[in-house]
Amino acid sequence: MKNLLLLFLVVQFLALSCSSGPSTSTTNAQAAGGIVDLDAAAFKAKMSEPNTMVLDVRTPAEIAAGKIPGAFDLDIQDPAFKAEVNRLDKSKTYLVYCKKGGRSARACSVLEEAGFEKIYNLKGGYDGWKEVE
Repeated sequence: MKNLLLLFLVVQFLALSCSSGPSTSTTNAQAAGGIVDLDAAAFKAKMSEPNTMVLDVRTPAEIAAGKIPGAFDLDIQDPAFKAEVNRLDKSKTYLVYCKKGGRSARACSVLEEAGFEKIYNLKGGYDGWKEVE
């Protein structure tokens, strides 16, 4: 009986430690600021909310091949990126994407460090977006 209880506790611990939590909805971390990853469908739904801005942090060459309609271009590789971020309105919600999701995650971190509180990263980036469009 003791071994069964121990096994149950170990399984519960592993189950809780491996869960990643919700990724397509606002989490408690978001309510207090932070970055939330969204899949393409949730990202698209969030775009229609008021006071929301979509940031494309890819290079101009990548953007020339296509982009999400209405997105504001702000190349993370531009040396002026952080200065441009500091000019943005911190009261807005920011939806950020790149090609696959890596650079946008870095851009989201820059936004968070600059004091932005409502930041969403597109999981899979523009490549993932194209799959649902």
